Amino acid sequence: MRRRTPLRCRLGQRLRDDRGSESMELAILLPVAFLVLTMLVIGARIALAGDRISGVAGIAARDASLARSSAAAEQLATASATEALASRDLHCADVQVTVDTAGFVSAPGALASVVVAVTCTVDLSDIGVAGLPGSRTLRDTATSPLDPARDLS
Repeated sequence: MRRRTPLRCRLGQRLRDDRGSESMELAILLPVAFLVLTMLVIGARIALAGDRISGVAGIAARDASLARSSAAAEQLATASATEALASRDLHCADVQVTVDTAGFVSAPGALASVVVAVTCTVDLSDIGVAGLPGSRTLRDTATSPLDPARDLS
């Protein structure tokens, strides 16, 4: 016949067996929580950078459309895009401004437009996580009609 152990002894033995389990759970879940938090920070950084680049090409296209020549349009678009990115506190490792000035060939008064594409490479390595992939490329494109009253002189 089997002898039954008192309930008090069984509970005490069970409590002793579970000691340290909270520490193990914390040791397992803490790196996972840190990884999730890091991914949130990276995602927020990319989302903020994408929001800040939005509209930069529009500003550059608007300024380029007021130029009198294609060369001046390219200079104005590049300068205004760079200035707009700096004023929005967006630190790009590489900025490329592409200006389609084919509309400047048309005669003054004719409907034409200028297209500006801005590409910005945002460096992600300064977030502070070792081994994080380096960068993310963001793009913005805009079209603006050329000033029909422009003069070629």
